[in-house]
This record gives sequence, structure tokens and C-alpha cells, in this order.
Amino acid sequence: MRYQAPAREATDSAVWQRPPLDAIAADYPWIVASTWPQLDALNALLAGRRHARTGLALRFVAQTPALLRDGLHYEQRSYETGIISTRPDNWHDLLNALIWIRYTSLKSAINARYVAELRQRMDKERSRAQMAITHFDEGGVIVLVRDPALVAHWDRHDWHALFWTMRAAWSDGRIRVIVFGHATLEHALTPQQLITAKCVVVQLPEVAADGDPESCMLDVLAQRIARGECLNDPQELRPLPLSGIPGWHDGNEHEAFYRTADCFRPLRAGRTYPRPVAIQAE
Repeated sequence: MRYQAPAREATDSAVWQRPPLDAIAADYPWIVASTWPQLDALNALLAGRRHARTGLALRFVAQTPALLRDGLHYEQRSYETGIISTRPDNWHDLLNALIWIRYTSLKSAINARYVAELRQRMDKERSRAQMAITHFDEGGVIVLVRDPALVAHWDRHDWHALFWTMRAAWSDGRIRVIVFGHATLEHALTPQQLITAKCVVVQLPEVAADGDPESCMLDVLAQRIARGECLNDPQELRPLPLSGIPGWHDGNEHEAFYRTADCFRPLRAGRTYPRPVAIQAE
């Protein structure tokens, strides 16, 4: 069944005080208001940003029948004109807009890759790369890992060890997540929903360097995506039940949650995952 986000007036205000939406509310406190932001307000936040691959100025434009008469695919329109078609008063498109604002370089890279794939597929069938790009764009999370033992548990779908035995790792910097997929953020509007994301995993040095590596890591990851070095197949993306992360779901305060909740599925026979991406400044 297709997910239906709650109406703005029916949205539980508590969702803005817990991950992953607490970070959005911290940066954009107006999002908790009872009224929808206008596109002019979103464009003010986007002002000065350009598509990292085309250099075009970016702007949000209401998705109307008149706009759609240009016949362009959504991704083509963004790539060729800088127009990001956006449905007003819509959670999915509002959260997508905020991801464009927060992660312009990464959004530009996946947009450029998708259009390159689109131009090659004369039969109109989506390529494996297009599917991977879409999964990441909608439901993607970047996971930064310092402790290789966490990856070993994840490889085996040993959710109890990953989330319970090594619970402290989720707060002491050994592993953390950056939610990129706007559909994942939209699903978080329903707080008791079990959410599983599709992940790109980045291996960081076990000893943290001075400063936050996030900005450099995102830029390098964007370059690799644009060059076709990753996101070539959906099988590259690891599933991660976000509901298992401490503080992300009420149920995970109890150990039994990791043995009974439907989101913690066993490893499928024969399924393996690529090693985490090791990223250094380029």
C-alpha cells in the first residue's frame, strides 16, 4: 500500500523532537508551523545555489499543468533548465526541496547521472543504475562508520549485535547516519512506522581527525556518483532498519524489539554487500 503522509494539521508535533526530523526542525523551525511555506520562501533559502554539474541557477517552481506541458521528465527539467518542479502544500515535495537546499552538490550529481542514463535508454526501460539512483534519492541514507566490527555485524544481519550489544556506538561517533532520502523523512512523519533505508556506507578512519569530515566526504561522494563509480545497481545499497537506532523508535528501548519487529529480516541466502566506500579528500 502506498504511504500516505498525515495532513499538516494532523501531524504529531512530537516528530520534530526526535530523529531524523529533529535536525530539519532545528535548521528550519518554521516547518512545525500550522501553515505551509510558500515557494518564494523556499527560493530565498535556495538563493545563489547553482546546479553543481550544469552551473544553472536553481529555483523551485509550482508543478502545474502549464509547467508539465513542456513534456520534460522531472529530472530533465531540473538538469536542462534549473527548474525543480514542486507541488505546493505537499510533504514529499517540501522535504525534497529542503534536501536540495541542504545537499545541493549531491542532489546535482544524482540528477546528472539520472539524465545521462535516461538519454541512453531509448527503449524507455529503467536501467539498473536508474533504479539505484532512485532508491537512494527517495530512501537513501549515508552511513559513516569508524569501527569495522559494526560492518561485520551488519554483513550478517546480526541486528541484535549492531543495535543492542554495540548500542553505545550510535552515540559515541563510531557510526552515524545522514538521511538524504526525502521519502524517508516523509515516512518519519508517522512515528510508530518501521522504516528501513537504502544505504551508501562510508568507512572513516577509526580515530577521528580534527574537524568534521562530512562536508569533504559529501563532495567526494558526489564526484564519484557523477563519474559512475557508485550507484550502478540497487544491490549496492545496504538495507538498514532505521527504527533500530537508539532514540528513533520507542520500541527499541527493549531488547526483544530486535528479535520480533518485522523490519529486522534475516540475511537472504547468497546475498552479500560491497565493502564500504573509503573516501579521502580528492
